[in-house]
Amino acid sequence: MIFEKYFHGRFTALLFCIFCYLFIAPLLQNFPGISILMSIFITAILISGIYSVSQRKHVAVFAVSLALPMVISLWVNEFVPKPFLVIAGDFFGILFMTYLVVLILSTVMKAKEVTPDVIYGAIIVYLFIGIIWAFLFRILMNLQPGAFTIQPTGFQESRSLFSYFSFVTLTTLGYGDISPLSAIARSFTYLEAVIGQIYLTVLVARLVGIHISQSLEKK
Repeated sequence: MIFEKYFHGRFTALLFCIFCYLFIAPLLQNFPGISILMSIFITAILISGIYSVSQRKHVAVFAVSLALPMVISLWVNEFVPKPFLVIAGDFFGILFMTYLVVLILSTVMKAKEVTPDVIYGAIIVYLFIGIIWAFLFRILMNLQPGAFTIQPTGFQESRSLFSYFSFVTLTTLGYGDISPLSAIARSFTYLEAVIGQIYLTVLVARLVGIHISQSLEKK
């Protein structure tokens, strides 16, 4: 019963795939097939993301149209590495995840009851914000070399580095080991930090408000 209560819902699979991408894949960094594994996790995120918004057909179709170019770019790049494929894949990944953020956030904010699925949705939005900015930073680095204080890295390593930098920025930790140098890089960096803080403030206030309302109704 406990398992069904907390691990049943349309956002569960998506949250699991995101955690695999962010936390399991880096632990296997020295694994020979890490590139394929990362691509599998990203593809799983796209598929589970489409499933999570598939209640309405036109929404699901539009989500597929955004995800498909990224999947193609991602897997073609595995066999025929090209810089433009990396940029194209990240660009469509940003569009897809932004679309899902809008849909999921709308569901969370309209919720009348704080359920495990609502909490999972709120967590997913926060994690997606970090991933979106990681993709954005990597596109910027490819288009403007020297925008950040990092050494040139490989495809998968740059993905992990910018994920790290993005979440350090989102949580306002600011270790300083990676720093934005160009004006646009600095703008994107502080914009992410501001969005992260606003999101947490508004989200916590909303969920607490719903919880209080639930408690009053039960009494």
